[in-house]
Amino acid sequence: MNITLTLPDGSKREYAHGTTGLQVAESISQGLARNAVGIFLNDTPNDLSTPIMADANVRIVTFDQDEGKQIFWHSTAHLMAEALEALYPGVRFGIGPAIEQGFYYDVDLPGDMKLSSEDLPKIEAKMVELVKRDVPFQREDISWDDAVQYFKEKGDEYKLELLEGFKGQSITLYKQGAFTDLCRGTHVPSTGMLKFPKLLSIAGAYWRGDSNRQVLTRIYGIAFPKKQMLEEFITMREEAEKRDHRKLGKELELFMISQTIGGGLPVWMPNGTILRRLLENFLRDELIKRGYQEVITPHIGNLNMYRTSGHYPYYSDGMFPPIQFTDETGREEEYLLKPMNCPHHHQVYSSKPHSYRDLPIRLAEFGSVYRYEQSGELSGLSRVRGFTQDDAHIYCTHEQLKDELINAIELTQLVFKTFGMEVKTRLSFRDPNNTEKYAGTDEMWNQAEREIQEVADMMGLDYFIGVGEAAFYGPKFDFIVRDAIGRKWQLGTVQVDYVMPERFELEYTGADNAKHRPVIIHRAPFGSMERFLSILIEHFAGNFPFWIAPVQVSVLPITDDQIPYAQALTQRLLDLGYRAKLDDRAEKVNRKIAESEQKKVPFALVIGKKEVESGQVSVREHGIGDKGAMNVDAVLKVFAELKNA
Repeated sequence: MNITLTLPDGSKREYAHGTTGLQVAESISQGLARNAVGIFLNDTPNDLSTPIMADANVRIVTFDQDEGKQIFWHSTAHLMAEALEALYPGVRFGIGPAIEQGFYYDVDLPGDMKLSSEDLPKIEAKMVELVKRDVPFQREDISWDDAVQYFKEKGDEYKLELLEGFKGQSITLYKQGAFTDLCRGTHVPSTGMLKFPKLLSIAGAYWRGDSNRQVLTRIYGIAFPKKQMLEEFITMREEAEKRDHRKLGKELELFMISQTIGGGLPVWMPNGTILRRLLENFLRDELIKRGYQEVITPHIGNLNMYRTSGHYPYYSDGMFPPIQFTDETGREEEYLLKPMNCPHHHQVYSSKPHSYRDLPIRLAEFGSVYRYEQSGELSGLSRVRGFTQDDAHIYCTHEQLKDELINAIELTQLVFKTFGMEVKTRLSFRDPNNTEKYAGTDEMWNQAEREIQEVADMMGLDYFIGVGEAAFYGPKFDFIVRDAIGRKWQLGTVQVDYVMPERFELEYTGADNAKHRPVIIHRAPFGSMERFLSILIEHFAGNFPFWIAPVQVSVLPITDDQIPYAQALTQRLLDLGYRAKLDDRAEKVNRKIAESEQKKVPFALVIGKKEVESGQVSVREHGIGDKGAMNVDAVLKVFAELKNA
């Protein structure tokens, strides 16, 4: 009996019933068989050892694909667990998933034992030793009762707790060498593929993210099939450390985070405020051209408004607790630190009647919002508790929807193009197998998903579909950018919403004189200003383009005799709108030049006796060095060209 397998190119091949994924790979090429890490059967990942029992669409993945990396890294998490169990008998294991860059495993060490970064080389060496044995990953299907019995005997209460959530389901274990773990899979064929592991860091993590539970030790790592890949990763990681926005933010005096003010609540220093305002103004200019109206809404809102929107029940775990009080009349009230701007904008829309002739209405705001993040998750500007979204909500007719989506996407693309960021688009759809997570009807969702895919096709976007990535009220376009050193970040978003108009009973009067519901587009090109700036700082390594550099030019007199000339030049630059800074300290000029370079100021204008006499300046460009003497008017011409570039 044969089965028919359809390959990614649409071709069909006949195989014997029970053929494994590895045998399919071997039939295509020996190179593919050597590098394959898993097989997708009808979009479901499987081990290469899985017998294929029916006709299917098949896709064999290697480390080169994102899905292949996830399989590879998850397998390496198991390898690390085996090494830990060999080195620290009695260690117990929480969860060990693959993540975007590598993997982690949460573990509970026996007794009072603690791990530090100094222990990582020893664990890593044990992993390499285990790789050399090259043993297979073996899947075992067992009953729930047998699994419970196994982990009771092992004394691992974390796996027993996880099993409570799988009661009544078929359970799978994976074994390699002396280590057995509770796992759904998928895994590489054998440990010998995991040739070049690298452990990266150690952190604390609450079990299951609950701050009232045990703090486990989280070990992060990564692995590669080739040594060159590992070396390239290490080089990139070193470069990323140099670009770390937390380090550069302090050195360039862009922002600060004070525990006196509160964790996760960034304060913008003067330089950072200039940078942020320049980005806001850049976007504001575009919004005016595109017919947006700016609004300002409060930092708190009545809790019932968020109950109406559904944000409070859906996202209450990520919000600060409600503010409860009794007013002077004895009435009890509940307010919430604003977690999102949407409901406030819906109130602006509903504040007066609208005709179809008024639409589209485009409301925009740089609105501050507040969301609760656990202390251990906070990181610089990228994970904060208070941030500002460049939010907008477009209220339009269904006939206007596609044009408005195109306009919003083009604006987002303009942002990324301006800063030289390569972008890919994810169409984020709901998970059809978990519909209780989402508001609205199947009809609404099917229509919205169909429409955004049609727009993506019309615009020729480079996109992929992310199932389960939608917002609770609708599907969306998410934009994944790649920075200067190749890292990927999810930034701007454009979302379609048929749910909120129903919940807030938003209306307009149509040409037929009947009441209709508008469609809402949620749109944020930057996403959050804080997160965008954290990425922008690292993208440019603090070497900002001239037009957004907080200080564009340093004016450096060599001696006190040149200070009057330098003061006049600085004032002229300020009058022309350039951000110039005079350094008239009694320091040697070489030190002034070095400090200007360290602060990454694009230009330094050095003024000595000769420059005063000739009416010139000696120009130094950041990262390049001495450009020679130039007339002031020639320098201003260069600045004007850069400013308008």
